[in-house]
Amino acid sequence: DPRDGFLSPIADSLAALPRGAIVGSSSLRRVAQVRHARPDLRVVDFRGNVNTRMRKLSEGVAQATFLACAGLNRLGMAGCLTPISPEVMLPAVAQAVIGIETRLDDAVIGGYLAPLHHLETAHCVAAERALLAALDGSCRTPIAALAELQGDSLTLRAQVLRVDGSESLATRRAGPVAEAAAMGRDAGEELLGKAGPDFFAGE
Repeated sequence: DPRDGFLSPIADSLAALPRGAIVGSSSLRRVAQVRHARPDLRVVDFRGNVNTRMRKLSEGVAQATFLACAGLNRLGMAGCLTPISPEVMLPAVAQAVIGIETRLDDAVIGGYLAPLHHLETAHCVAAERALLAALDGSCRTPIAALAELQGDSLTLRAQVLRVDGSESLATRRAGPVAEAAAMGRDAGEELLGKAGPDFFAGE
């Protein structure tokens, strides 16, 4: 599940939070998305594992936060959060994907891992990572993307935001799965052209 999840003891969605509520997150993407959608909210840095973040919520350090649905699914804690539609909050590139790093020339290890390789996920990640590469993205750039596969067709949605949330740019691509990486690169180049060189500059 690539979606973000919303956790709050006082509201069931970002839109339902009262004006001035404190939202905790250490993700630059999520912070920019919150500031863009709800500039009336106060955002504070919020770190720690799942239990630490839930304890901080109960202590009132923040009134809402976000976690990846996939992480809580793996911990058997999916009931703790409310999944957020990608139309409301587009997730991070390759969110929920498990990757294993190997040497390119190690055929033995490659053979062991081949049965684990999920081709449909690989196609989606190819599009998302090509977008990220075209944007020269990192953990310090608010970039969101989600590729979805239906049969032999792939749809890619992408978003870049200013760090302070004051501006958001989005684009979309759809086409045959064989062109996944090309679509990602093209979408990234479009957004880069629209954003200009200082778009990701600090607050």
